[in-house]
Amino acid sequence: MTKNEMKTLLAAQQGELDAVLMYKKLADTVKDPRDKETFLRLAAEEGRHARVFAGLTNKVLKPKKALSVAVPLLYRVIGKKRLYPIIAKSEYGAVDTYKPVAERFPEIESVKNDEKRHGDTVTALLGK
Repeated sequence: MTKNEMKTLLAAQQGELDAVLMYKKLADTVKDPRDKETFLRLAAEEGRHARVFAGLTNKVLKPKKALSVAVPLLYRVIGKKRLYPIIAKSEYGAVDTYKPVAERFPEIESVKNDEKRHGDTVTALLGK
């Protein structure tokens, strides 16, 4: 594994861990029960993703709390119609980030596909 690959994998692992906390806190904040259920499911899936990356990096990381504080606050301030597209864009961005490493590490392919689905799922929450 190259230094660059390890750097990408560690950043991905950290991002997935941070997303677990973020989605759990967002689930505690949102008003719509279907949104809450969706965010709890996404948190669980992001946890699985973090474990995939941990299996590759052999590192134990701790989640950072910044997103779990900022995103629920943004929900209260700007509302879901403006926040959810930002979250979806981040999920879609992960797809592009994971593409190069997924070619080298096939176990990341399912994570990459999940991120696209997560973006679609968050976007769909606006269509209700």
